[in-house]
Amino acid sequence: MTRVVGVLSATLLILSATAAFAAENPLLGTWKLKSFVREVAATGERYNERGEHPNGYLGYAADGRMYAIITWDNRAKPHDLVATNEERIKLYGTMISYAGTYTVDAEKVIHHVDISWNQAWTGTDQVRFYKLEGNTLTITSAPAPNPTDGREGRSILVWEKLAP
Repeated sequence: MTRVVGVLSATLLILSATAAFAAENPLLGTWKLKSFVREVAATGERYNERGEHPNGYLGYAADGRMYAIITWDNRAKPHDLVATNEERIKLYGTMISYAGTYTVDAEKVIHHVDISWNQAWTGTDQVRFYKLEGNTLTITSAPAPNPTDGREGRSILVWEKLAP
């Protein structure tokens, strides 16, 4: 009987900690990408690097895990079920995906990446600054060189919360 009470107590403790985290975390849920803009630091130029209508989802769970997947607008579809090497390269070059754990405070969220489409990101911390207005979440990356053209800048992503 003592063991059952101990297991129940531990379970309640875990559930209450998860509930407390959920109550304090405004990012919980699934978010759909609305726009992805790149801003060049030197000039202030802004452009839709991923196209006018990129696709993507971002999820934050109460257990402290997150995922992100983004694909460019108008991705090329392979001609067959098994893509050619050239088609695979184009598909890889038109997506971002990663998952891991996260920590959040009043102005930033840090994604602790433990799996990624790009192995160079695996094991890194990706710092993101966020602003939440109703069901709209704006996430801005820390300044960094763009892997496509090398120009220093930041990415600004706007997400809309999906209803449960």
